[in-house]
Amino acid sequence: MLGFQRAFRLLHATMKNQIVPRGNYMSKPPEEILTPADQAIGLIVMFSVFLIPSGWILAHIQDYKAHQNE
Repeated sequence: MLGFQRAFRLLHATMKNQIVPRGNYMSKPPEEILTPADQAIGLIVMFSVFLIPSGWILAHIQDYKAHQNE
């Protein structure tokens, strides 16, 4: 229990003195307004980039397992 208390005090001391830099964010209007069609195309492309290769691998995982054993 004493070791836990020492570790907790050490962690608390390190977290207490951290300085987080302030971000320099400026909000401004967008340079180009995206239409809903543009947004839909962008979402479809992003999802397909991630889901099509993963689906291919999952659909052919048995082939990969069989090829590995040969």
